[in-house]
Amino acid sequence: MSALLGALGLVAVLFALAGFFMALTGAAPLGWSVLHGVIGFALLGAAALINLDGLRERMTSGEARRASKYGSSSLISALLVIAILGMGGYLANRYPVRFDWSEQGVHSLSDQTLKVLSTLEQDVEVLALYRRMDWEPVREQLDRYAYASERFKIIEIADPNEKPDLLDRYGLTPEQLGQGIVHLRYEGESVNVEQPTEETLTNALVKLTRTGDKTVYFLEGHGENPIDGEKGAAEEGYQQAAEALRNENYKVEKLLLAAKSDVPEDADVVVIAGASRLMLAEERDALDRYIERGGAVLALVDPRVRTDLVSTLAKWGVELGDDIVVDRELAVFGRATTPFAGQYAPNHPITRDLTEYTMFHVVRSVKPIAGAEDRLTEIVLTGRESWAERDLDLFFAEGRAEFDGGDLMGPVPIAVAGTAVLEGADDASQEARIAVFGDADFATNQILGSYQNRDLFVNTVNWLLGDVEAISVRPNRSRASQLQMSASQKRAVQILALFAIPEILAVAGVYIWWTRRQTARR
Repeated sequence: MSALLGALGLVAVLFALAGFFMALTGAAPLGWSVLHGVIGFALLGAAALINLDGLRERMTSGEARRASKYGSSSLISALLVIAILGMGGYLANRYPVRFDWSEQGVHSLSDQTLKVLSTLEQDVEVLALYRRMDWEPVREQLDRYAYASERFKIIEIADPNEKPDLLDRYGLTPEQLGQGIVHLRYEGESVNVEQPTEETLTNALVKLTRTGDKTVYFLEGHGENPIDGEKGAAEEGYQQAAEALRNENYKVEKLLLAAKSDVPEDADVVVIAGASRLMLAEERDALDRYIERGGAVLALVDPRVRTDLVSTLAKWGVELGDDIVVDRELAVFGRATTPFAGQYAPNHPITRDLTEYTMFHVVRSVKPIAGAEDRLTEIVLTGRESWAERDLDLFFAEGRAEFDGGDLMGPVPIAVAGTAVLEGADDASQEARIAVFGDADFATNQILGSYQNRDLFVNTVNWLLGDVEAISVRPNRSRASQLQMSASQKRAVQILALFAIPEILAVAGVYIWWTRRQTARR
């Protein structure tokens, strides 16, 4: 009986120690540890009393003295290990350090989030209302923000069924809760977030902290990619691009320029995405006047489209090549006209934080005209093995493309950004910002979320608006790891796998066989 009680008491004491260290980190209540400790020592005491005579006999024997000596040593060692582990747990809780070894850094806050948190001038009060069973993932997400900024204050994570008074205190209604919400309050303003991902939480912080209304107009009426409706939601639409700008707290509107005498005064940026028909002369003049007064234009012009933007942009300092970029080394699944671009202007605000590829589909070359290199920068370039194919009649008639002396050898510039000053303008001091891309597909719904296309598009609009501090790399999303290899790298892997490594193994085998045979003969 005493042995059973002693064993049960030892188990209770061990669980009491474990509960104590868990209580230090807030993972378990301290009372749980105290209760187990009391029960454990009570059971050990009862076992000792029941077997008191046997213990006296053993303690007076030589065997008992040896057991006491080695047992004391083992006990002290065990206590030291437990103390070290407990101290380690306490220090880890007191001075937490986070590590993220995932390829895409999906467990770390993005550059954009860290920038937003660094601009907080007052505390953000955060209340999370979820069922108790849903607390852990919400707590984990919010803790990342609290770890990165002392201004991000988690007031409480509670179950609204257990604390209904919180709804009245924060002015919430049961209809707003749904499956649960995160309520953020900053300087008297508040925002509710239903799905607390990094993207939604950071967007909420942007809306709370970024002041001032800035408006982005998308030109329409010339075959541009639509931003709303059924076509806007299709693969070729710009609905996601428009939503990405709204998440930056910008107003997004459509602009039918032919119905107005001029570009609206509140237009901070005009986006011309994929125009494929000619403009009226009055529309071109209106855009010129907008540039003259210091406006900002983002033009995305596909190859081989019937548009007069080529001549308009040339007047602003940008040369659009009558060509198509071909890259057989670094392209999407070997499709040579869907190249990756991975070379960026390292010192330009739009691209200096980009570290991964961006993807384009049927893109033309873009560069400054002669004399405009000092105010326009080539910000995106394709791979070294690419070229801009200029014999488009042969390319479209026979589907063949071969580099010759008339083509532009890579890296090929496919986007420029800078200032445009119109010669002869009444006020030459008014410099307009422009950014021009040789492809409108890279920002469509189909591929905007691929690689760093979204960052490139939104960063460009940030820069055109003058919001340089908003330029960043946005939250990462989990995706399957992918290894992009050029054709030469693929050939090298094939040669290694099929010839080099098997040959080395065969030679090594022959050598081992020969040396063993020589040893046996001796």
